[in-house]
Amino acid sequence: MLESLKAYRVEELRRDDTVISVAAVDNPSMFSAITDGFDLLLLVISSDAEQAHQQYHYIKEERRIQERWISPEALNGYILHGEQRSIIYWILKGEILLDRNMYLESLRHKVLEFPDDLREHKLLIEFSKFLRSYLQSKEYLLDDHTLDAYHNVLEALRHWARIVIIESGHHPEVTVWRQIKSINPGVYKLYEELTLSVETVKQRVQLVLLACEFSVMSKMERCCTSLLEVLGSREEAWTLHELQQEPKLVDIGMELPLLLSKLVRKSLVKEIVFTDDQDLSVLELRYTDVKRSKV
Repeated sequence: MLESLKAYRVEELRRDDTVISVAAVDNPSMFSAITDGFDLLLLVISSDAEQAHQQYHYIKEERRIQERWISPEALNGYILHGEQRSIIYWILKGEILLDRNMYLESLRHKVLEFPDDLREHKLLIEFSKFLRSYLQSKEYLLDDHTLDAYHNVLEALRHWARIVIIESGHHPEVTVWRQIKSINPGVYKLYEELTLSVETVKQRVQLVLLACEFSVMSKMERCCTSLLEVLGSREEAWTLHELQQEPKLVDIGMELPLLLSKLVRKSLVKEIVFTDDQDLSVLELRYTDVKRSKV
């Protein structure tokens, strides 16, 4: 029955010139959240800005169907950030019903190959999110907001797991803890310690924060490779605004101030004081790669 539904709908969509590709995802089980509980999910990739980002729910032949329209730009954004956990599953496992110019097939190959530039970009994004959660947890713990500290360190640990998975050459899946268990049992053990230990909540948070300090912070230079490459790509130091406008960094624009501050403290980035004010009343901070600053 689902096959006839797919065929009927794809023939309708084929007449729309703005539709680039269509993929169908069947609900794998009655308890699965992959399709948000619907019998069938149709992912419609469209170049129409007004249609993109729309969702439609309907019933046909007693089947509950969810239709999600999305633009190529938004789809690439989801792949980079990993915020829509099911998107990788839809791309890799979805049945391609319509694919003009082999767009979705090419995207599927790109996701499977996980090229270096995509991997470096995802590492930078995940590390910036890790850093925010990790430092926020430390701050909450100092202020005795233990449950808030717990929530944030759990987020930091999840980003740590995603960093390790990306480093291993894989895309983080929806079930990240099951995935990390086979890739890095040590990180999974920390997750168990945080969530299942008989120690107090504060002690559990302290343990994971300590592990984060020694293990993940040592990955800073590795995870920030793409940012350091941008900083070293020209002789002049960069303003914060220039970095936030740089296409390779636009996805972490809001996290750049915190990230740069930490990189400066770790002596991986150099601050340059600049001013065109004769009275020297305003001193602007600019940033450059440490290696270039030593040339």
